[in-house]
Amino acid sequence: MQRMSDGRDRSTAAPFDWNRAAAAPAPAPAGRPPLVGRLLAEGWAAVRAEDEAWLPFRRAARPVEVLDETLRDGIQGVSTVNPPFAQKIELVHAMAAVGVDAVNLGLPASGPRQFEDACLLAREIAASRLPLALTAAARTIAADVEEVARVAERAGAPVVVYTFIGSSPIRHFVEGWGPDFLVRSVDEAARAAAAAGLPFCLVAEDATRAPPDMLRTLFRAAVDAGAARICLCDTTGHVTPPGVASLIAFARRELAALGAPRLELDWHGHNDRGLGLSAALWAVASGVERVHATALGVGERVGNSCLELLVDNLGRLGSRAAVPRERLAAYCEVASRALSWPIPKDHPIAGALALGAGALAPGVGELAPGVGELAPGAGALSRT
Repeated sequence: MQRMSDGRDRSTAAPFDWNRAAAAPAPAPAGRPPLVGRLLAEGWAAVRAEDEAWLPFRRAARPVEVLDETLRDGIQGVSTVNPPFAQKIELVHAMAAVGVDAVNLGLPASGPRQFEDACLLAREIAASRLPLALTAAARTIAADVEEVARVAERAGAPVVVYTFIGSSPIRHFVEGWGPDFLVRSVDEAARAAAAAGLPFCLVAEDATRAPPDMLRTLFRAAVDAGAARICLCDTTGHVTPPGVASLIAFARRELAALGAPRLELDWHGHNDRGLGLSAALWAVASGVERVHATALGVGERVGNSCLELLVDNLGRLGSRAAVPRERLAAYCEVASRALSWPIPKDHPIAGALALGAGALAPGVGELAPGVGELAPGAGALSRT
């Protein structure tokens, strides 16, 4: 056992791995083997048409919602900029144009500019009647929630408070947090939100590396405090699709046991392993009601799930209305200007190679000046 100088046991910081927690498979229709097994045995051509109903994306319920985190988590990346307000306005209009359902206005308690921008954005969205639900981030402390309440009051519009707290052992070890502290924090934030008449979502940071007992404690605290929803976060971009399914299935079981089977779930993921988009799609397939993403996938470290790719794929899979790729490309252009973030040439929607599909983009495939030409004097006898 390794102990720190203050007596803490370092082994308690070991994270849980939801990638290794197998989810129970969905039952196959009576008398029929599971679809995957039949695909292996029979091939795709033999699968009957009714199996399309098995595809988890084509849910009969309302389409999954998309929350745009560009102006909160997106601009926390060290390589992005906090755009001028006029460009933020342009960006929220572009969000509405591609069917985004909700927008995170930022973290108002982080400073005067963030607070003022959140107020002005909320007013613009309300005045322009953009179909965007308003959310804002806060730590699970009353002072942060009260800043969100001030935004809602000045804007004259409701704002859902997304209160976040770390849920994994490594964070608790570093901070010296215990279960009692977490429960008190959730309760404090919930009381402040209720006092302001605002709904709140408990955001479980690093949930994909949190053990079941700790998540169970946080879920109970959220339900007891009257949370409107819970957000499961893959804060380090750690989880694989099977891990997504395992975690969401666990959350559903626990919420049902707590008497809150209809409490809505969000998914918030990062892209550290290049799995951000696949994890987000799998979260949708596993039944979350809302999924988060950012324009061009910007964000901390290597970024978040990419919003335009997420929206495009969800449209193709039938989980949302399809959005024309030209509109998604325009959204990317607005975001690129606002964030001073270049669009890669190989971006699947807005890159030069994608926009020039079927033909090379200008200059692509051409030799650079001088390439292929003989260097001066090459091929001729040098002077003696």
